[in-house]
Amino acid sequence: MQPISSKDASAIRSIFHRPKALIGMIHCPPFPGAPRYRGDSMAMILDACLRDAEALLTNGIHGLVVENHGDIPFSKPEDIGPETTGFLAVVADRIKQRFDVPLGINVLANAPIPALAAARAAGAEFIRVNQWANAYVANEGFMEGRAAEAMRYRAALRAEDIRIFADAHVKHGSHAITADRSVTELTRDLAFFDADAVIATGQRTGDSATLDEIGEVARATDLPVLVGSGVTAANVVDILGIADAVIVASSLKEGGVWWNPVDPARVRAFTEAARPATEG
Repeated sequence: MQPISSKDASAIRSIFHRPKALIGMIHCPPFPGAPRYRGDSMAMILDACLRDAEALLTNGIHGLVVENHGDIPFSKPEDIGPETTGFLAVVADRIKQRFDVPLGINVLANAPIPALAAARAAGAEFIRVNQWANAYVANEGFMEGRAAEAMRYRAALRAEDIRIFADAHVKHGSHAITADRSVTELTRDLAFFDADAVIATGQRTGDSATLDEIGEVARATDLPVLVGSGVTAANVVDILGIADAVIVASSLKEGGVWWNPVDPARVRAFTEAARPATEG
C-alpha cells in the first residue's frame, strides 16, 4: 500500500519505551460546571484520581489517559467551558508530578484544542481525539473532524512534541455519513491528516472491537494501532498479537463498572495475563 504520510511509526516506543504498552484510564469525577457535579472540593477530586493512578501504576500499567468522563452528558467542543480545561490540567499535572509516567489527555466530546491546552500545561505526551478526520453522528450530535484547527493550535503552542492518538470508526456513534467508505480508507485518512497513532474501538464503552476489525485497521496503516475499549484479561494477549497497545478502563474497575474506583486485584490479574505479550 502506497504511503500517504511521512509520519514514522514510533509513537508507542518513543513515549512508553517498550514495543507493547498497557494504558490505564483515569475517569475524573464530575468537574464543577458539569450536571452531575455535587460540590466535591478539588482536593476530593484529586484524591480520587490519584488513588486510581496509584492502583494502576503500582500493579503494572505503563501509562495513563486522563479524561473528563464524569462530565456526562458531554458537550460539543464549541460548548466546553474553560473551567473543564483548567480542572483537567490540574489533575493531569498532579498525576504527572507524583508519578512521572507517560500521560495522555482526552476531553469529551471530541475536543482536541482543550486537550492540547491541558496537555501542554501538564507536560503530557499525547492526546486522544475521537473524530480527527471526516464526520459522524455522535450521542452529542453532528461531529466533524477537527484536525486542521487542532494542528494549527498545536503549532501556535509550540507543542509539536504532543502526539495525536486518533480513533478510527469511533464508538458511540453512527457512521452513515461515511458509509460509502471503508474502514481502511477512513484509517488512511487519519495518517493523511498527521495523526501519530490509530485507535480501534467497539460500539460503546466496554465493548471490544473484533480481531477482524483490529486487523483491518492495522493493515490499513503503518502507524501504531491501539485498541481503546473492551480489553480484558481474557482477550488482551490475542489483541496485542495485532495491536501495539491497549487502553483499558472498565475491566479494571470494581465490579467491571467504569464509574467505580480501580480495583488493584483486577489490575494485577490483567497485567499478569498480558505478560506473555508485553514481556515476550
